[in-house]
Amino acid sequence: MTDATDATGEDGSITPAAPDEFGLVQVFWGDGKGKTTAAMGMGLRAAGRGYRVHMLQFMKGGADSVEDAPGEYRAIDALPGFSYENTGHYGWHGFHDGSDDDEHAAQARAGLARARELVEACQRADLTAPIPLDGDPDDGVHMLVLDEIVYAGNRGLVDTDDVLDLLADAPDDLELVLTGGHEDPDWLTGVADLVTNVRKVEHPIEAGQGARKGTEY
Repeated sequence: MTDATDATGEDGSITPAAPDEFGLVQVFWGDGKGKTTAAMGMGLRAAGRGYRVHMLQFMKGGADSVEDAPGEYRAIDALPGFSYENTGHYGWHGFHDGSDDDEHAAQARAGLARARELVEACQRADLTAPIPLDGDPDDGVHMLVLDEIVYAGNRGLVDTDDVLDLLADAPDDLELVLTGGHEDPDWLTGVADLVTNVRKVEHPIEAGQGARKGTEY
């Protein structure tokens, strides 16, 4: 059994700990801004408790309007216990930005295969015990964020049945966080423990405001 004090060393540093109650599936979808932000915020909170967090990003491979290395990567690199990887293709599927739709699909399928590898690693790991903060995610994590996997499923780039199989195979103590998509992921109904619709009320892009460094990337 662990508690919050286990995550802090005598010098205030974050030390490895294990969560008491992880194991839910959380989903953030909707046409509003903030889905990935919410997931990363949750990862930040978990990492601050000394839990091992990994984020696998689908669909986000860069675009002309933003830098190749968004600000969150720099922050994650500086944070013990939080790691990430990206399987996205340049541009966005369906946005007519010159990117190749077939390549988007291939990258999304590769992302799903990688997600399965990570879940299988978690099956082999003891998720009730602390995990080294600098450990390889292939040795298991307490929280796995699958960013934009819902978008990939809704767009038909990955088979939603395969995503559901992945969730069914996840070990009981693994916290899974899924994000993405503007369409209701009704295929996750009855599977996810928490579903949040991030709804747009106003968005500055409608007034011509582009993505801004430090807020969108």
